Amino acid sequence: MALLTGLKILDFSCLLPGPYASMMLADLGADILRVESHVRTDEIRHFPPMDGETSAVHAHLNRSKRSLSLDLKKPQAVELVKRLVREYDIVLEQFRPGVMERLGVGYEQLKRENPRLIYCSLTGFGQTGPYRDRPGHDINFLAMSGVMGYSGRNESGPSLLGVQVGDLAGGALQAAVAMLAAVIYRDRTGEGQHLDISMTDGCFALHAMFGPGALTCGIEPLPEATMLNGGSFYDFYQTKDGRYFSVGSFEPPFRKVLCEALGRPDLLAAALDDSPDGSRLFAAALRDIFRSKNFAEWQEVFAAVPACVEPVLSFSEACGHPQLVARGMIADVPMPDGRMQKQIASPIKSSVHTAQYRHIGARLGEHTDEVLRELGMGECEVARLREEGVIV
Repeated sequence: MALLTGLKILDFSCLLPGPYASMMLADLGADILRVESHVRTDEIRHFPPMDGETSAVHAHLNRSKRSLSLDLKKPQAVELVKRLVREYDIVLEQFRPGVMERLGVGYEQLKRENPRLIYCSLTGFGQTGPYRDRPGHDINFLAMSGVMGYSGRNESGPSLLGVQVGDLAGGALQAAVAMLAAVIYRDRTGEGQHLDISMTDGCFALHAMFGPGALTCGIEPLPEATMLNGGSFYDFYQTKDGRYFSVGSFEPPFRKVLCEALGRPDLLAAALDDSPDGSRLFAAALRDIFRSKNFAEWQEVFAAVPACVEPVLSFSEACGHPQLVARGMIADVPMPDGRMQKQIASPIKSSVHTAQYRHIGARLGEHTDEVLRELGMGECEVARLREEGVIV
């Protein structure tokens, strides 16, 4: 039995944050039913690149989930949601505040159908505050929360990240934890609840390392001013052929091993000098040293050296790294035609559960008839809903 077998979630979310959160729960065995509009489809369905007619991103984010098409602006669709929610544990939605209420499927409205319901609203700025109705994206949440205020270089300013930290760490992961905590609470008390998850709040909470010092000691974190953001030798270093290595030899024993691996034990005194001048001198020496060999040569040097020094890999190189291969981080997920699609696997390992991937992200409304039959509806009733544009 999977870890979340029996947990049923109605997922009204779209794009990246909500679908990533529900994907995590689907990988753990939860039954996820996506409720999607066929009038205004989720843009992620058309996000390139495409594997045939299917977006690779959509196929990944929505694996193992069923899809029900509904036009929520029609009263019949709202009634169907109310019938469904009686059998579901969680509703996950990602609309701006007030939209679900106006549609007739807000927390208080659905709570009347299922008092034990857990209702998770995931938004950019939350259900309260002057920015509650303001639009935003990952870059905006990271900027407004102060994260980008000391991320990047003095010369070039804030750096764009390759992954969406605000959407994922600030939003999806916070929502997943909150939903599971609410399930535990409900199991103990019988009470459902409304969860208000703001991606900006989530980003602000990531200031775990240097935020406390700013609040209690008045030390404002600035670019290239802390031990971990370019203010020391803890950094990336370019090789002779233009590639990069990461050097995270923070603790003194690792610094010693680093100097020995570089063939420069004479640098140990500078390496152990944590003053601004000492750090700058050691970093400058590392820049010169790493430029003296090619990427492959440094890989050979550090292959068996425990110095917290690792190469900066491309995504394709990371896929083939023996550590990630050994951890099974690439999964085969079934496609409708019987082929398998390579996808990023669940990172959660358990002694009693192995992630199972039922299928790639479903076609829009692929399971509509199946879901309505489960509600006891006959073919004539389903056909009438289709004629009226409630479903497709």
